[in-house]
Amino acid sequence: MIKVAVIHGPNLGLLGKREPDIYGAITLEELDQRLMHAAKELGLELRITQSDHEGEIVRAIHECIGWADAIVINPAALTHYSISVRDALQAVCIPTIEVHLTNIYAREEFRRISVTAPVTQGQITGLGADGYLLALRAAKSVVEQSHK
Repeated sequence: MIKVAVIHGPNLGLLGKREPDIYGAITLEELDQRLMHAAKELGLELRITQSDHEGEIVRAIHECIGWADAIVINPAALTHYSISVRDALQAVCIPTIEVHLTNIYAREEFRRISVTAPVTQGQITGLGADGYLLALRAAKSVVEQSHK
């Protein structure tokens, strides 16, 4: 069974409450339930983490070594400046899909920069919670392709 770590970054614990006109009405708990349901259908095992702390995100990435076949990460605000998250993703050498609920390229100028995207296999932006589901499918595909 393919194992995927899903890592939610800062402020995602406030989904459904924080600017629902931008981030949607879905709560993090509802999103995680959708992810677990999709994982079951796809034959994936998930480990889901959320933290508002950069160091905890880095630790969660490190903990993927020896367990995860792929990572799906929404680094949230850390996307735009966290070299430590970028370096952790690069260091673990685990296929990673970056996901964002909003289209970061259609927002404020500072949000249009992703320091993490260059060390991922791909990025999905602007599709709300569905982007996470697509990221799971992409992660599965990347892992399956690497085993051929």
